[in-house]
Amino acid sequence: METVLITGANRGIGLALVKLFIRERYKVIAACRDPNKTGGLSEFFQNENLVVTQLDVADGASVSRLGDALKGQPLDILVNNAGVMGGEYQGIADMDYDAWSHAFQVNTMAPLRITAALLESLKTAKKPRVVTLSSQMGSLNRKSKGSFAYRSSKAAVNKVMQVLSLELEQDGIIACPVHPGWVRTDMGGSSADISVDEAATGLFRLIEGLTAAQSGRFWTWEGLEHPW
Repeated sequence: METVLITGANRGIGLALVKLFIRERYKVIAACRDPNKTGGLSEFFQNENLVVTQLDVADGASVSRLGDALKGQPLDILVNNAGVMGGEYQGIADMDYDAWSHAFQVNTMAPLRITAALLESLKTAKKPRVVTLSSQMGSLNRKSKGSFAYRSSKAAVNKVMQVLSLELEQDGIIACPVHPGWVRTDMGGSSADISVDEAATGLFRLIEGLTAAQSGRFWTWEGLEHPW
């Protein structure tokens, strides 16, 4: 049985992924900032394959505690799902610079920090994979306005994942960013293209079948390569 750790696991895409991985007989470590606010996770509390753990991805001490707790345990899949929009105001005239800084902490820096903390656990797995949910909004090939904080933090994490894939290649660890689609979540809004279940199903298929040849490349939830 493979083990997957999912951050931001108590709602949205993260919660949908937890449900799907449990259904497919994985051991799931569901990490969220406040375990007392687990939302839809509660229906799985009696499932022996679910472990809920506290994690603030922007807090270095919290990430270190997670690494210590999992020391000696193989980790097959890490899904860096936790993310923030970067503030309500992201225009030239009204930029929320504090929220922008926090977006980089959560969206860009946290995936590397968490991977580093869990690296020994990943190295002991047979087919370790590190997947970070990015966004096509971070693609430099797309031309669109606004959302400076979100776009820049996602563009930056794409590069982080590309470099990480090269650094971890010798350890046999697959690493890549993934665009989950425009999803009907609190962040994506009600007019988005796809449901969380559709996104989770596509992401699951992609993650489960990832190969070394796909490492360091930018993928969509549909399994298509996305331009950087």
